[in-house]
Amino acid sequence: MRFRVIQPLALALLITLAIFAPAVTAQGSDDAYKAERQKALELFRANKYLEALPLFDDLVKQNPSDGDVLLGLAACIITRSATMQDKDAAAKERLRARDMLLKAKELGNNSNLLQNLLQSLQGSSNGQITYSENPEADNAMRAAEAAFAKNDYTEAIKNYSKALELDPKNYAAALFIGDSYFASKDFARAGEWYARASQIDPDKETAYRYYSDMLTKNGEMEKARALAIQAVVAEPYNQTPWRGLQQWATANHVQLNRVFVKVPNNVSQKDDKNITINIDPNSKGQSGTAWMIYSIVQATWHGDEFKKHYPNEKQYRHSLAEESAALSAAAESLAGDGKKPPKTPDDPDLALLLKIYQAGMIEPYVLINGADEGIAQDYAAYREKNRDKLQEYISMFIVPPTPAKQ
Repeated sequence: MRFRVIQPLALALLITLAIFAPAVTAQGSDDAYKAERQKALELFRANKYLEALPLFDDLVKQNPSDGDVLLGLAACIITRSATMQDKDAAAKERLRARDMLLKAKELGNNSNLLQNLLQSLQGSSNGQITYSENPEADNAMRAAEAAFAKNDYTEAIKNYSKALELDPKNYAAALFIGDSYFASKDFARAGEWYARASQIDPDKETAYRYYSDMLTKNGEMEKARALAIQAVVAEPYNQTPWRGLQQWATANHVQLNRVFVKVPNNVSQKDDKNITINIDPNSKGQSGTAWMIYSIVQATWHGDEFKKHYPNEKQYRHSLAEESAALSAAAESLAGDGKKPPKTPDDPDLALLLKIYQAGMIEPYVLINGADEGIAQDYAAYREKNRDKLQEYISMFIVPPTPAKQ
């Protein structure tokens, strides 16, 4: 489901069924309440958000503890805010919607829609939205948003296109044109515009995810899988594309694989000259040797090695280069001399590490599944040169193959 805040509104039917649960509260057991709730839901599913809004508003007054109804009202308020000429009033409406979403979350609604809406709204502390630094393009975007909210997709496309002419690098304009074609059920053109948005900014996840959602709904699962993976590669530290990937997995009745190598934390540092390796007395044999090597490499990076690789950084940080070197050294100790296949380690973490190492995927693993705040700083530069390899890693280790059609 899409709602334009910082991110768009369209494709509203994709997860609606999963969002709204039957009314189960005491107030909601009333037949009149149930009937009004059902009508509001039907309008919502039909993309008639402005018509659904007064019904949701009335339902919330009757039962402010129905988290699903709060979510519906918040989504409709966000839609209405796009039609408002007064920017300050529209901002207040979005902040009001955010408060409703937070309350719905407290009441137990943890749907993808709620999480995505909250994440989007949190990008603007005062509720204000600017679509372009070009005032004319910004005005065209606002006119387009108002038309979209009223389901006038022809007028929306006209104004989004005008905004894109005035501001050719406007990612949102291209993305929203795709949404408008999707809402018009012109899926081929929608896909073309989602692809164009991705070309404008390949490092934003939204267009990949929307395109994947559309293809999933239309049964084109293999292409949808590839696009969902591309969305994660665009923004791996944003939970939204991961939720999109999970949505693809759910639609295909498969489970994403959890990939994580638990490593020891044996190295401590007081200053440049006081670096300590703490040995676990219970760690012996093949496992003990591998993790000892890992810790020794880490210790060298806490010393001079970091300065050699990052001469412009004054303070040590955990880096992609360090973690990759340490994990590779540990894996090499398991791989043997190459004359015969290495024995699979009894330690499941080392067994997984060896598999990743043999696939040549240590760096993608570190960035996608093993990153911390320090390592994440190296992601953009690596992605610029290794986007295909990151996608290959996710496809190989995290996402099961697309099931064969029955």
